[in-house]
Amino acid sequence: MTEFIRKRVKNVRNDVLSGITVALALVPEAVAFAFVAGVDPMVGLYAAFMIGLITSIFGGRPGMISGATGALAVVMVSLVSEGNAMGVEGENLGLYYLFLTVILMGIIQFLAGVLKLGKFVRLIPHPVMMGFVNGLAIVIFLSQLGMFKTNIGGEKMWLQGQSLWLMVGFVSLTMLIMWGLPKIKATKKLPEALIAILVVSGIVIFSNLDVATVGSFIRDGGGSGLKGNFPTPVLETFSKIPLNLETFKFIFPYALILAAIGLIESLMTLNLIDELTETRGNTNRECMAQGGANIITGLFGGMGGCAMIGQSIINIKGGGRGRLSGIVAAIMLLMFILFASSYIEQVPIAALVGVMFMVVIGTFAWSSFRIINKIPVADVIVLILVSGLTVIFDLAIAVITGVIVSALVFSWENAKRIRARKRIKEDGTKVYEIWGPLFFGSISAFNEKFDVKNDPKNVEIDFVESRISDHSALEAIYNLVEKYETAGKKITLKHLSTDCKRLLYKASPKFHQVIEEAIDDPRYHLAANPEKFEKSLSEYKF
Repeated sequence: MTEFIRKRVKNVRNDVLSGITVALALVPEAVAFAFVAGVDPMVGLYAAFMIGLITSIFGGRPGMISGATGALAVVMVSLVSEGNAMGVEGENLGLYYLFLTVILMGIIQFLAGVLKLGKFVRLIPHPVMMGFVNGLAIVIFLSQLGMFKTNIGGEKMWLQGQSLWLMVGFVSLTMLIMWGLPKIKATKKLPEALIAILVVSGIVIFSNLDVATVGSFIRDGGGSGLKGNFPTPVLETFSKIPLNLETFKFIFPYALILAAIGLIESLMTLNLIDELTETRGNTNRECMAQGGANIITGLFGGMGGCAMIGQSIINIKGGGRGRLSGIVAAIMLLMFILFASSYIEQVPIAALVGVMFMVVIGTFAWSSFRIINKIPVADVIVLILVSGLTVIFDLAIAVITGVIVSALVFSWENAKRIRARKRIKEDGTKVYEIWGPLFFGSISAFNEKFDVKNDPKNVEIDFVESRISDHSALEAIYNLVEKYETAGKKITLKHLSTDCKRLLYKASPKFHQVIEEAIDDPRYHLAANPEKFEKSLSEYKF
């Protein structure tokens, strides 16, 4: 117990400092995603606070940061636009439809956790995971390029001249500090991202340089500033939006898409953090926490959210490992909004862009270039496909496509592994020894192995080296028996698994005469009875 407490107390400093760094990085991200969704910046900031706080306390992955994300914002923009069109000009019905959709999204995510659907994330292949990481790194990088633009006459234009050089210079300085600080032995325990932000901010403020800051970024986007109040329930949502079947039909498709994107991004980020920290999170608990957080966020006027891979990596790299880091990040973000808005608005955008560029470098799986010639071509295609779809469309489409392609490739490769070794016994019986998995993909090749017309009167099919995987395989066996019996030949099935025999007996009583039960073969008994197999292993000393 003493050792446990010592470890927790030891990391408090890292959790607190890392949480402050994350809070600073959350501000422009939340504001930018709110602009993408077409809502007020405070809607994004409130979401970042509430989602971050609730998931940090109740989530399944300590150290993971959640908040408003771009993957969700790009879906929300059409929802808000269509919702606004349903009301009169200036009524902003789209915002209230958004809140209601976020609540429904949270309910779907919470149910996914209750039904323990989070475990299905283990079905995501490694090439899909690498594609997801690379794609998100590219998306984060591209999103930061927008910070190199300025608002001139209501139109976004690229920075030029001195403004551009100052931006590039401070971004480079931030990255240089973050790269060089850990290499100095005396400063290894300092949070390099926070130090870099403070140094660059100090240079800009004391030199009175005219550069883009958090405050100017918000005002250029049409916001009034970072100053806000403590979030309160938005009860007018239920008075402005009719709670009927038509409303449900409108918001449900959006809620389902948002829930899927949010869970996929959160669970894959959880897997990534697991690998970085060599620990294991709880996927089902994370689903419920994300769902509960979105329900509360929708009630309190937030735009909803999910795990943020960029901020999560900033936190992990900064030493944040416990729930305290996420709690500090959320509370500090609220403190910025309530009490320190004037100071945070002075932080130069260049410092935050530099931090995010370092996140991009740390996120991208550079090893994918090294292994590209060492892994199967199909895996290379999946990796590139998922990366590209993540950038072009969104994470949900990319991951689902990657999983489908990987599953099809796996099925095709296994379908080619079905084999039939043939031999003739002394009594003239022809034996087919089946090797390989028998499932829907290998049925066609399986049927081609048999020569019903020219086979002798007695035929045995031995399944000891084959596994019956699905209903298609059972149907194929049933049809094969029918063909042999129609041809007036006797067929015997040997070494079928217990499950397969049970299903065949249920399908037709005649299988009691076709399937051979009295088998004196230790291989079969060990394969059919895992407990006996384990017991036999225990008899050996390794």
